[in-house]
Amino acid sequence: MSHSDPAQVVIVDDNPVMRMGLTHLIGTAADFEVCGEASSSSEAIGLVESLERVDLVIVDLSLPDRNGLELIKDLRTIREGVKCLAISSHDENVYAERVLRAGGRGYIMKNQASDLLIEAIRKVLAGGYFASVEVTQKLVASLSGGNSTGRVANLSDRELEVYRAIGEGNGSREIAGALGISIRTVDAHRTHIKEKLGLPDATALTHHAICWVESQS
Repeated sequence: MSHSDPAQVVIVDDNPVMRMGLTHLIGTAADFEVCGEASSSSEAIGLVESLERVDLVIVDLSLPDRNGLELIKDLRTIREGVKCLAISSHDENVYAERVLRAGGRGYIMKNQASDLLIEAIRKVLAGGYFASVEVTQKLVASLSGGNSTGRVANLSDRELEVYRAIGEGNGSREIAGALGISIRTVDAHRTHIKEKLGLPDATALTHHAICWVESQS
């Protein structure tokens, strides 16, 4: 890639209005351009595999087939050197560190995209990482032995998926079907979540999860 060639960006988001807005925003910059769009994880993988060059993939964490964290891991496997920037409406205090652990290079809240997206893309393409000042401070505190960002942050990625699904009103059967795991596995995750959150029973877990999901909207 010569210095005059714009970096190639793929947008993955199941909301066409959001994709249109991000494409328009990226179009205001001369140093990178959108080379493709996808509305699901499977579509994104096929697209990235088919393109001659992809420098950055903007990944929504809430996708209809698989979650964005898993997609980030897959993209790094199928296309060496590709960088991923997560964009989401979910609480960055819970998800930003997970994105970095999955191999992503940054996290940006959707309500901040109009102000921060161009800066975030440039920083990631330059080899850096991007997160809000607040999240960066918490990550530094965590690495230096400070307090956790909260008990929910201690759940594994899969446990967090189950926890969110519970909060959205799904039973074990629905969760198992959506995640492609057995009901027994879902129930095991429920048990671990209750232990990690210090909750006494299933009713308390459901109430806690519903309140948390509502707080994210």
